[in-house]
Amino acid sequence: MPSSEHHLRLAVAALLYATGETQTDLAQGLALTQGQVSRKQAGRSSWTLADLDRLAAHYGIPVPDLLCGPDRALSRLPAARRAATLGGTQTVITPG
Repeated sequence: MPSSEHHLRLAVAALLYATGETQTDLAQGLALTQGQVSRKQAGRSSWTLADLDRLAAHYGIPVPDLLCGPDRALSRLPAARRAATLGGTQTVITPG
């Protein structure tokens, strides 16, 4: 059975695509570097619980839904966070 980390990586990849964000955009929203996001998404570094809380806030999705995989995460993504067209761009919401 795939790990929770695997489900989270898949959910993050799907959310990046659906919002039109890049890893750089996500990194800025989470106060990380693009390299850190890349390592976490590649499985060379782990997402932490603090990262999970920041991901949930960034995307407006409850933490448990992020851990259920991409289908659940995408179903909970607020419409305002979706790119106008797949492959489009989305304004990044950064913590302020």
